[in-house]
Amino acid sequence: MIKASLRLQQQIQFILEADRLKNVLRQNVLADRSRQENSAEHSWHLIVMANVLHEHFPKGTDLSRVSKMLAVHDLVEIMAGDVFAYDEKGAEAKAQKEQQAANEIFGKLPPDQRDELIALWHEFEEGQSNESRAAWAVDRLQPFIMNFYTEGASWRKHGVRRAQVEKRMAAVCAISPELNELVMDMIEQAVKNGWIKP
Repeated sequence: MIKASLRLQQQIQFILEADRLKNVLRQNVLADRSRQENSAEHSWHLIVMANVLHEHFPKGTDLSRVSKMLAVHDLVEIMAGDVFAYDEKGAEAKAQKEQQAANEIFGKLPPDQRDELIALWHEFEEGQSNESRAAWAVDRLQPFIMNFYTEGASWRKHGVRRAQVEKRMAAVCAISPELNELVMDMIEQAVKNGWIKP
């Protein structure tokens, strides 16, 4: 046992638990198509994207809060697994599994940090604040971009249709007219190229 206060020991245990996110594979492949992306890489990429694209977020959006949300929102996948964005059956049981996982994973932290991160996770899930809407948008935009630049790797694998993509991307389109235009153009090209079914 390491010599540290109970608080520090709890924080280290949480950090070790968070490391397990590196083992959760997603459906998306990396831009170079060499392998599947893991959820930790996804979370890192979202934080980078939020910091680059924040000018497209609603005025007054707290970028630091968005980044914190993005850093923790997928930690529940350590226990609940990743559900493919277009898997309707998998999504049915997702909420309950993820709530249980959030309680257990964030429960490893000291109470004040546990409460803060669970509140951030819930805020993300509810999608009501400017920060959570921005985080949702980035969370949907990242795999969309990766799919587009890998010629629809996971879209083609799962036979994803245009209506499904448009529904999923509504959160991105609602956040910014410029992002809306980009997404609609990319969807049009992807359908034309046969990467998304009409």
